[in-house]
Amino acid sequence: MAQRYGGKFSPEKPQDPEEPPRRGQFEGARVDPAGARANVMFVPAIPLVFLSLNDGAIGMTLGLVAAGVLTAAALLLREGLRAEAAYRSRRVARRPAFPRKIFASVLTGLGVALAAYRNEYLDADATAQVGLLAPLLFGITGTALHSVAFGLDPLKDKGMEGVDTFQQDRVARAVGGAETMLAEMTDAIGRAGDRRIEARVERFQDTARELFRTVEEDPRDLTGARKYLTVYLRGARDATVKFADVYSRTRDAQALADYSALLDDLEQNFAARTRKMLLDDRSDLTVEIDVLRERLQREGVRPE
Repeated sequence: MAQRYGGKFSPEKPQDPEEPPRRGQFEGARVDPAGARANVMFVPAIPLVFLSLNDGAIGMTLGLVAAGVLTAAALLLREGLRAEAAYRSRRVARRPAFPRKIFASVLTGLGVALAAYRNEYLDADATAQVGLLAPLLFGITGTALHSVAFGLDPLKDKGMEGVDTFQQDRVARAVGGAETMLAEMTDAIGRAGDRRIEARVERFQDTARELFRTVEEDPRDLTGARKYLTVYLRGARDATVKFADVYSRTRDAQALADYSALLDDLEQNFAARTRKMLLDDRSDLTVEIDVLRERLQREGVRPE
């Protein structure tokens, strides 16, 4: 089987076997769950607005309200899809506190019902009474089709058996603050105007999020990881803000090299902390297995 040549004079430096494997360029990349099919839900409100402008006060009001409700439903749907993707990507997660996709389905049905009622009102004679049956049926159908197309929100917790909810709440607050600082880093580095350093920051953020997920799965690790979630990330954010301000004005190569070296050090430290926590978890598992074997032996149960 063919092997890639590597050696002293090869273009790429051979990797130290004790060094953790390097991340690939697209490792950790995710497709936005709110893709084209979610964005299409913004389209129906646009023609509804233009078609309602010349329909008189009542017709225009009904059309604009229906368009606003449909737009709100599309926004809720997009956030609900992202929340569901985050839920499914984690081993330990709580169900969403606000069922966005369910409310998006209800709002879609309400928007369709209002749009249908507008048409019933415009088509009715001056002396005729506007019927509610057709708008009601359209609304129910729209809600049902929306729920079938996009599904419902997760309605139960995942992996929460035996987890201390108080500790889990502490972890959620700590991780939420850490995610806020990562978002501020992303906003700051965008001002530097260099796609390569933006990709480097994203790689560090992926490493940091691995630490977050490890702490979420075992809240007992929060004490040892707290300074990584607060002190180190705050320092990384402040350094990113200062670097972006300097580099956007001067394009200083030395500043770029120093900031890249800082990211390398931070990434190595975060990865080392994550590996240590995983090794501690494995040690706990080994202890549990040994204790169980001793109990079985005391009960007279021995392997053949």
